[in-house]
Amino acid sequence: MRTSIATVSVGGTLAEKLTAIAAAGFDGVEIFENDLLASPMSPAEVRVRAADLGLSIDLYQPFRDFEAMPADLLAANLRRADHKFRLMRQLGADLLLVCSNVSPAAIGSDELAAEQLRSLASLAAEYGIRIAYEALAWGRHVDDYLHAWRIVHLADHPNLGTCLDSFHILSRGFDPIGIEAIPGEKIFFVQLADAPILAMDVLQWSRHYRCFPGQGMLDVRGLVGHVLRAGYSGPLSLEVFNDVFRQADAGRTALDGMRSLIALGLPEPVVPTGLAFAELAVADPARLGELLAALGFVRTDAQRWEQGAARIVLRTASGEPELAAIGLESPDPDAALTRARTLRATVLPGEHAIAAPDGTQIVFCPPTTVPRSGHITHIDHVALTQPWHHFDEAALFYRSVLALCPQPSLEVPDPYGLLRSRAMSAGPVRMVLNITQVQGIPTQHIALACDDLVATARALPPDLLLEIPANYHDDLDARYDLPFDHRALGIMYDRDDHGEFLHLYTITIGRVFFELVQRVGGYQGYGAVNAPVRLAVQHSRGPMTPQ
Repeated sequence: MRTSIATVSVGGTLAEKLTAIAAAGFDGVEIFENDLLASPMSPAEVRVRAADLGLSIDLYQPFRDFEAMPADLLAANLRRADHKFRLMRQLGADLLLVCSNVSPAAIGSDELAAEQLRSLASLAAEYGIRIAYEALAWGRHVDDYLHAWRIVHLADHPNLGTCLDSFHILSRGFDPIGIEAIPGEKIFFVQLADAPILAMDVLQWSRHYRCFPGQGMLDVRGLVGHVLRAGYSGPLSLEVFNDVFRQADAGRTALDGMRSLIALGLPEPVVPTGLAFAELAVADPARLGELLAALGFVRTDAQRWEQGAARIVLRTASGEPELAAIGLESPDPDAALTRARTLRATVLPGEHAIAAPDGTQIVFCPPTTVPRSGHITHIDHVALTQPWHHFDEAALFYRSVLALCPQPSLEVPDPYGLLRSRAMSAGPVRMVLNITQVQGIPTQHIALACDDLVATARALPPDLLLEIPANYHDDLDARYDLPFDHRALGIMYDRDDHGEFLHLYTITIGRVFFELVQRVGGYQGYGAVNAPVRLAVQHSRGPMTPQ
């Protein structure tokens, strides 16, 4: 399957966009009209530039508010179309995207829409151009892809087909199985975009929050399956409107888009089965070593500390302590590495190691059996801080490369801003991606699972634990009758319909702290309801400087 992407999906000038798109390995490109209008290059020069980069120009878009208009406006619309066709001949594009009409003047008549689209297709045929008619999710009379197809079928012109856009279909909750009723040769183009689930006007949702497949919560993969079963053989193209993407590096964004298309065509991934280790880079490991020893860890070699199946590695490096590497237990490390390489991940020197977008090293390890010792049993999850403009990139990486399933994003209030968080998980493997608007906040941490958090807390020196305000504990007493002294032990608590969650936090050293957690029953969350209190305390206390 050929790959394509709309120039609106990445930032920069048109020349910069084309260069980044070609470097990412795309076969073709959609030229978005505003990008051409703002470019000093003529259409003919754009055609040459694209050809020199090895890119075909698959589509020119958009052409708006054409069909089902009053008769006195048809001539003006055809004159406008004739100008676009002449431009497209210079550009080397032979397919024009026509969006369903949103004008208040549009008439709700399928027969009139078909008649006028037939006129447009006849004019296009004189230039060797085809028309792809698309149902906008906010179209005045046509907002359903099957409605658009009925009009195309009614018009019955060889140069008129339909364009299917995953966002317009899935954002409205339309069942994509109807795609299989459309003849493959009448599907002229397919555009793909994902999106987070948001309760907002669909137009604003579309214009600002689209993302690449795998970065949101829409079933783009399922839609592609219907498209292929219908017999479509054209390019799969990305069309993403996203404020963050426009501000990000065009090269990284284009590469991310290519990764999302590759992932759609790959077989089921190798799912990790556990967190093998977490590695902290520290200038002086002594202070963190003291903390680990107090938590019951035993030092097994110069850098490694262990308790149960939880392994922490302290690697000497300059700067403040930070989470530098994560080991993932995999049933097939070779296959996991091959998938990562196929998805354009950076493969690092050494055995089965790759780099995540934020630079964290990911190592695929074979599963191991570890004898039980102590109350800490394994690493429950790790939390990683992401640059604000790489948050969606990281979500796609962990989903496509590591097979972690995303949960909806959360926004957690902080005394000085907002923390955005997204959990990714696959069975016992859990990671939490965080971005924050507040500088200096410690959002990197390792959560350690305990089989008895109350007993663990009783054995810990109080000066190593984050002191939770009495007001929090008063509120906890009002809501629950807990069988342990959460106030004296500094334990925070949450429950849902499936189980309970006990957790506490250590002091912060540099940029790193530990969380101790106990999951009771089927609780799958992360105690997000308690995060504002934890963040406020961490702000007031500040990090400890390693000695």
